[in-house]
Amino acid sequence: MKPAAVTRRRWLQLGGAAMLAGLTARPGAPAAAKPAGAYLWRSWSGLNQCRAQALATPADEAELAALLRGGGPLRCVGSGHSFSPLVPTGGRLVSLDRMSGLKTQDQQALTATVLAGTRLSQLSRQLDGHGLALRNLPDVDAQTFAGAISTATHGTGAQLPALHADVLSLRLLTPAGEALACSLERQPELLQAARVSLGCLGVIVEAGIRVVPAYSLRRRLWLKPVGEMLEAAPELARRHRHFEFFYLPFTGYAAAITHDISADGAVSHPDSQDEDMLRELRRLRDWLGRAPELRRWVARKLIDPGLVEQAQDKSWRLLSSARPTLFNESECHVPREDGIACAREVISRLERRNEVFFPMEFRFVQADDAWLSPFYQRDSCSIAVHAAAGEACDYLVSDIAPIFRQYQGRPHWGKLHAHQAADFAALYPRWNDFLQLRRELDPDGRLLNPHLRRVFGIRA
Repeated sequence: MKPAAVTRRRWLQLGGAAMLAGLTARPGAPAAAKPAGAYLWRSWSGLNQCRAQALATPADEAELAALLRGGGPLRCVGSGHSFSPLVPTGGRLVSLDRMSGLKTQDQQALTATVLAGTRLSQLSRQLDGHGLALRNLPDVDAQTFAGAISTATHGTGAQLPALHADVLSLRLLTPAGEALACSLERQPELLQAARVSLGCLGVIVEAGIRVVPAYSLRRRLWLKPVGEMLEAAPELARRHRHFEFFYLPFTGYAAAITHDISADGAVSHPDSQDEDMLRELRRLRDWLGRAPELRRWVARKLIDPGLVEQAQDKSWRLLSSARPTLFNESECHVPREDGIACAREVISRLERRNEVFFPMEFRFVQADDAWLSPFYQRDSCSIAVHAAAGEACDYLVSDIAPIFRQYQGRPHWGKLHAHQAADFAALYPRWNDFLQLRRELDPDGRLLNPHLRRVFGIRA
């Protein structure tokens, strides 16, 4: 069925099928062209922006080192998809887009070396050309590799960690332009700190990573009443390689998505109807937002609870997807044993706000040992809430963050949050160790910006 022919009944029957297969959109390069003098930068959603002194685009490590030795404040910029203000600076911005690509790969050892500015989409395609793949992917693959690991970007899977956990070695340049190399064997503690560093220990140049043989996945999506989904979620996560669900506000339903290994290599990838769905959910909100019970009644009449959608393709073609709809997001990671209880409270809180229409996303992530990983020594559940760009989004933090705090939630570094240095010190056992290392590598705070100074409790 072509998108133009989709009726509201058929579209709502999808229950978010294609849309929920990948909620987030594919961001692009920095929005503004480079003018003479100042450089105007804005994030993908438009929430953050700054007028930097310039945008530098070094082509190799020597140019990057010279740039660093030039002094002054500096922040790296990737795809601009972080919703927290990690990038804005009055100093210089540095893009590593020219320092990208798969440098080496070893099909026997199942390792590869990737340059820092490589987009995840590019990396997946290049690895696939050698019969290799990343073990897991987030639901957006336009980020640079360095930006993705620096903010602890993750996918879903109870036995699958975040992207940075597969980093075996790193090469970075300090603010003084000096090269540092670290690996599991050489300076392993530096590696554990630098895997998730928010770009404030140095500029990552390249990473050695663990990869796996290329594989195909089979996706299945179906609808359940939200109460049943919450009860079933832990077992579904145990049984499937990838499991997540999306709660559809003011409908009473949630959509489950599973991905499992497929051995036959067949391809069946239906066209996405997700943009149609978002528009219709928004219209339902706009028409009936002041009558939530009527809104629920209409939605339940239109949704087909027996719907099942399936797809099959290469892993990177199913795990990551593109969406042009702009939004802002807050996400937190709570101990796995508290995930369902926390989700119930978040859903209850969202249903008190009639303006909500974006689905809530619930995922599973395995523990790792990076110092600033939200999953540090803790199997976790990830809960993400969203608001359309251009609409009020403060409530994503003011209303939902108190629930996350109650469950010792660690915010996603690239998403909206109001945590301060004291909060992080209580949540991260190696927090003070990281602060000490940061001071040693960047004593003048050249890689910081106002947001990071607040995060680390540094007075301007």
